[in-house]
Amino acid sequence: MRLILFFDLPVVSKEDRRIYATFRKYLIKNGYIMMQYSVYCKIFANREAAVKHVNILQRNVPQKGQIRILLVTEKQYAKIEIIVGGKSNQEQVINSDAFIKL
Repeated sequence: MRLILFFDLPVVSKEDRRIYATFRKYLIKNGYIMMQYSVYCKIFANREAAVKHVNILQRNVPQKGQIRILLVTEKQYAKIEIIVGGKSNQEQVINSDAFIKL
């Protein structure tokens, strides 16, 4: 299961930029990988774990801006078509095949 997080935060003032940077660092520290600017994703073992994480995430989001999440299965995620460019190095290395199922 993948959680895809889309965000658009204001960066007008110095304080806005600090909040943006803090939130981005929070995502990276918690295992998210960047798909594109302001689009991050994280792999979860199952839907229950992803939903539990969403509850934690809601306590750590900035008050301004827009943040959206989308939960998709690995099968659905695999159907993403890349029109221009390609997978980032991080996407190539970190995928569901890199994890051991217990």
